[in-house]
Amino acid sequence: MTDMLSGLAALGDPHLLGLIVLTTLVGTVIGVLPGLNATTGAALLLPFTLTMSPIDATVVLATIYGAATFAGSITAILINTPGTSASATTCLDGYPLARDGQAGRALGVATLASTIGGVISIIFLFAAAPLMATLAYDFGPPEYFALTLFGLSMLATIGGGSAIKNLMAGAFGVLLSTVGVDLLTGVERFTFDSNTLSEGVGFVPVMIGIFGIAELLGQSTQLDLVRNLVAMKAAKLPSRADFRRIRTTILRSTGIGTFIGVLPAEGATIASMISYNEARRWSKNRDNFGKGEIEGIAASEAANNAAIGGSLVPTLALGIPGSPTAAIILAGLLTQGIQPGPTLFAEQGEFLGVIFAALLVANLLFLVVGLGGAPIFARITLIPMKVLWPLVFLFSIVGAYAIRQSVSDIYIALTFGVVGFAMNRTGFSVVSLAIGLVLGVMVEQRLGQSIAMFRGDWWLIFSRPIALVFFALTLAALFGPLVKRLIMNRKVLS
Repeated sequence: MTDMLSGLAALGDPHLLGLIVLTTLVGTVIGVLPGLNATTGAALLLPFTLTMSPIDATVVLATIYGAATFAGSITAILINTPGTSASATTCLDGYPLARDGQAGRALGVATLASTIGGVISIIFLFAAAPLMATLAYDFGPPEYFALTLFGLSMLATIGGGSAIKNLMAGAFGVLLSTVGVDLLTGVERFTFDSNTLSEGVGFVPVMIGIFGIAELLGQSTQLDLVRNLVAMKAAKLPSRADFRRIRTTILRSTGIGTFIGVLPAEGATIASMISYNEARRWSKNRDNFGKGEIEGIAASEAANNAAIGGSLVPTLALGIPGSPTAAIILAGLLTQGIQPGPTLFAEQGEFLGVIFAALLVANLLFLVVGLGGAPIFARITLIPMKVLWPLVFLFSIVGAYAIRQSVSDIYIALTFGVVGFAMNRTGFSVVSLAIGLVLGVMVEQRLGQSIAMFRGDWWLIFSRPIALVFFALTLAALFGPLVKRLIMNRKVLS
């Protein structure tokens, strides 16, 4: 509690408070722009956070995450186009309600549900801090190595689609992480005599390429798409009757969203879909779902915002990204020299307190933005894509160059833009590639530290009980589905 109070006190700094407000507005714009989402926005802004302090940088990325996810509901309701994939289920009931002349009511429900879901999940994130702090002193390099290996084992379930393709994409990301000079031996690997590659393939140009430029190439097929905006006057908070109708749905969906967010690599999209289905299953008005049911809107929006706080738990406490955007936040932390893990909660509690407090303020700002600014932000969606995407491309190039003032980083971003586009078209997950790159660096460093710790006797890693637990979980994650399939086939044959 002391850390949270210290975080709230830090928000008295006009600079930090102004940064939260500005980033919330920027995140909302990103969320409503067609084709952009929280992941793309965080990737584009990542290079500009490198000149900030660690607190400012983390606040910017985390606030962008929440604001863009919330803003997806605005376009979902008003033009039947989700600003983010996490708001896809909001379209099902939001747009029919808007066409019926109740756009303000739909946006009010979405805004309130988003705020409540986000606030509760942030409180849960803060409540997890003491538990993580108690584990901190039991973790050393072997435990971190086993934990990171466990994170890599989950690549198969990231991004949907084929597990084999996800693993292949993740393995490619791990391979990229080995480019450069080995810090333990001083040997250059895969550098091709390039001074730029001797420093390794940077997180930022790759993230800009696979999330920003690749999305630009994908959106280029929709340049002539015309969007029609539903007319509305203003959003308004739900009436008492509406609130009584959705309050149970909001609480249930918040719980579902937080839990799913904690699971590494699941994220807000899965949370909103599951919560929507559960709301329909438990509702007395299930026949009205898909026709303008406010419970459907509340379920989707409470869950996708609750998943944000949930996804930051494994990201900050374990160093395992809980979602694609969390992977970018993790990359930002590592670039700032901050090592995620249980020790972060024990040793930098005040830093985390500021992050929690900032996210709480940002979620409360959603009420102001959603109720007062939704009609204004909605008009941003009418910007022609022929104007929007050249600007995004320019922003991407500037961001890639700004990190090290290196033209080679521009080439890397462009190359991975094409790679990301090809991966999206062929069913390979760019999220797996990104997480493989981030965790690959961490697993190599921790393995090297463990070997040095045991003076070359690497097998002593298996003498550590906590490490053994994570090794067992890794084996279960890799071979569990295969064993289950074999058991099911044997039952069918018998």
